[in-house]
Parts: sequence; C-alpha cells; structure tokens
Amino acid sequence: MKIILKEDINGLGYKDDVVEVKNGYGRNYLIPTGKAVIASESALKVLAENQRQRQHKLERIKAEAQAAADALKDVKLTIGAKTSSTGTIFGSVNAIQIAEALEKLGHNVDRKLISIDPVKEVGNYVAVIRLHRDVTVEVPFEVVAE
Repeated sequence: MKIILKEDINGLGYKDDVVEVKNGYGRNYLIPTGKAVIASESALKVLAENQRQRQHKLERIKAEAQAAADALKDVKLTIGAKTSSTGTIFGSVNAIQIAEALEKLGHNVDRKLISIDPVKEVGNYVAVIRLHRDVTVEVPFEVVAE
C-alpha cells in the first residue's frame, strides 16, 4: 500500500514522502493516528502542488539547518556523571543531557533530533544530530567522572 507521510517517522521516511508499507501497518496505525494518508491520484496531485508552492520556504529551512550544523561542527562537549570505582556510570548518559549541555553553550537543539548509542561507561563518544533530512552533524562528547 502506498501512503503519503504527514510527519517524520524514524525508520520509515520524512514528511511528504510517498512510501510503500504493509496494509495492516498503514490502515491500522498510520492512517487512523493521522501520521499518513492514502496515496491516491488526487492526493499525489495536491502533494505536488503544495511542494511546488513551498519550495522557497523549504530551501530557507535547509539553509538555516546548515548554518546551525556549521555552528555545531567545532563543538566538543564534556558531560559529568556519577560513576563507580571501575568507571561504570550509575544510570546512563542520554540525549536529554546532551541537549542541556548544548543549550549551556548557546545552541538550542531539540533532544528528539539527537541519536546516541547507550553510554554506560566513562570515555569518548559521538552524538549524531539530524537537523534536516539532508543535514546531519556529528558532535563528539566526553563523559567524565564527577
């Protein structure tokens, strides 16, 4: 079944993408929750017209995301965490803590845009920030014992 996404969905696609999904996933989850619509001929025509009209706005949004990525390119974070004597962290370092550390440096990044692997030990890691569908930036961070 072909559908048009109304919002970004991890692992599936971005807003206004036409994707192929299984019938049950589309009819039982995506369409009833308002995350997608069926890609009928008329819906595809409306989508094409909307994209044509929004093209200049989308270019501006991409330029803003690229400017934010350029500002984040040289950032190196240090995050303190309570640790045991062996260097294992009590709990874990997550996207919320990285977003807060970036905010202290003056970069306002939504925590939902940050993806990291689970961090359970002291060391150096990399967080990937997806600012736009075409713009991602890797921010290195170091976890140190408090």
